[in-house]
Amino acid sequence: KNMTVVEIGGDLAIVDAGVMFPEDDMPGVDLVIPDTTYLVENASRVKGIFLTHGHEDHIGGVPYVLRQLNVPVYGTKLTLALLRVKLIEHGLERSTDLREIKAGDRTQIGNIDVEFIHVNHSIADVVALAFHTAFGAIVYCSDFKFDQTPYDGKVADLYAFANLGKQGVLCLLSDSTNAERPGYTASEKKVGETFRHIFSNAEGRILVATFASNVHRIQQIFDAAAREGRHVSVTGRSMIRVVEVATELGYLDVPEGILVDLDKLDKLPREKSVIITTGSQGEPMSALSRMAMAEHNRISISPGDTVIISASPIPGNEKAVGRIINQLFKEGAKVVYEPHLGVHTSGHAQQEELKLLLNLCKPRYFIPIHGEHRMLLKHAELAEATGISKENIVIGEIGLPVEFTAEGVHIRERVVSGQVFVDGLGVGDVGNIVLRDRRQLSTDGILIVVVTMSRKTGKVVAGPDVVSRGFVYVRESEALMDEAREKAKEALDTCLAQSNTDWGALKGAVRDSLNRYLWEKTKRRPMILPIIMEI
Repeated sequence: KNMTVVEIGGDLAIVDAGVMFPEDDMPGVDLVIPDTTYLVENASRVKGIFLTHGHEDHIGGVPYVLRQLNVPVYGTKLTLALLRVKLIEHGLERSTDLREIKAGDRTQIGNIDVEFIHVNHSIADVVALAFHTAFGAIVYCSDFKFDQTPYDGKVADLYAFANLGKQGVLCLLSDSTNAERPGYTASEKKVGETFRHIFSNAEGRILVATFASNVHRIQQIFDAAAREGRHVSVTGRSMIRVVEVATELGYLDVPEGILVDLDKLDKLPREKSVIITTGSQGEPMSALSRMAMAEHNRISISPGDTVIISASPIPGNEKAVGRIINQLFKEGAKVVYEPHLGVHTSGHAQQEELKLLLNLCKPRYFIPIHGEHRMLLKHAELAEATGISKENIVIGEIGLPVEFTAEGVHIRERVVSGQVFVDGLGVGDVGNIVLRDRRQLSTDGILIVVVTMSRKTGKVVAGPDVVSRGFVYVRESEALMDEAREKAKEALDTCLAQSNTDWGALKGAVRDSLNRYLWEKTKRRPMILPIIMEI
């Protein structure tokens, strides 16, 4: 959920607004977006949203931000096209001011003077940003690599970075994703060479799973298929959408007659067909997962199929990806997934490229970004190796402002920040307490105690009845349920004998009594929910 705010002369510029997908301890949560409380409180000072590229973790949160801040959005052609699809889904397309820019442009709005610089990544139309200030430029370079042989022939604009370094860079913020990896990131063209080799030797149908946003990867799949006289079908909602948008804008060049509807695929010889699909991260509902589990309504995996996993598992997805690969092998497919086989390359710079950017920019201060804490620390070490003083390197924290003045760098008072959960149509209505209850329900289940009391006498007229869900199988635990019912009755009788008819006290007594009993008997702590009805 990348989001950075740059303040210059009192004006605010938002850089990216992404989403994070929920972790295992966030049951029921669909998306995680940045907390924009500080921006809403300072809405009159926000001049715009500046997007670096079209990946979900950089544009996925934009519609949620625009609901609270009506500001212009700047981005390249492909980035805005992908964002427009999201805005249509949220009903915000007509009310949003989208302003297209291209690499090499320079725009000023208020005190925000920003230059856009072309860099390479695993999606087309990516830019770094240089905010020009009286003290020098603030260069923001997230998600990049220096590919010397990019598929589209557009190398990163090293001259622009060198020119900024010559003029004076106040601070560089740079991608730390691959800061632990030595050397250089392999070129995207290497993947195309691997595709050509696999396609020329495959005897049956070929299926390729990759990230939907990697337009150059998709283009190279089309190129390899055309070379071998194969037809291509596309499946997966996000994949279909990106292919349509990229083709319409000219980022994809699909040879005439090569793209066929999935419905017509069965009529083609298997050795003449290729399927491009989503699901490279083992997502349970993705097209590839449903194929592997024989749940896809149009495509089934057969012996002789070659499946290429053209992606590396994102940390945390390794088990899910491994499970899909195992199932594909069981279905008789040949699966090509090992990184050393050349079916994937990263879109992030490795150590030598990171040092090259540092040496080109020659920043006075350095802030490593976009990575886990250990990656930030490793990137800081690389910066020191290039000659940046340790005192001039800042490891930032979410919500902790870093201020540059004529006197130096200062860490200011923390502002409201963090994460907001999106669950269905609800935004922010699920917090830590709700998540705690959901986690408890998912681990130990729930026990509901229902009691009916008389309004006139204050005595129990029915119950307590005990209902269990996700705790024990009632038919096999009747003795436990009967004893639990007795414990609840005893707790109620004790309170009523003391003339304590407060519902809160009654519920608390039942809850405490059952908590102790069930822990002694089962070593489990289900959620206990007493319900009192009055007649």
